[in-house]
Amino acid sequence: QVQLVESGGRLVQTGDSLTLSCQASGRTGRNYAMAWFRQAPGKEREFVTGLIWTDGLRYWADDVRGRFAISRDKDKANLTLQMNNLKPKATAMYYCAGSGREQIPVTDRGSYEYWGRGTKVLVSS
Repeated sequence: QVQLVESGGRLVQTGDSLTLSCQASGRTGRNYAMAWFRQAPGKEREFVTGLIWTDGLRYWADDVRGRFAISRDKDKANLTLQMNNLKPKATAMYYCAGSGREQIPVTDRGSYEYWGRGTKVLVSS
């Protein structure tokens, strides 16, 4: 069992930067992939960015590439999302996800076994 807890979400202004953190605990030794998803009111949960835990291979949604960055600390079992130049459309609940299964599609929400409860980001114009 793996537990994921997100933190860092808050109200920001358009153009601001914000860093979110995901702290993993429990049986994390078999982790394969981790990712960030977001869900805006009335919308489906969508992939934002993710990585392969071992080699750090990154994946991005098209609309965040170049503005958002994902990183991990293997020793601390921590995942970070750095968001730059935020727009109002980024307003959403942001979720951290993890998977112990190998060779899964990183961008697919169905690939992930473990989910945090989310942290809310509100970008004001």
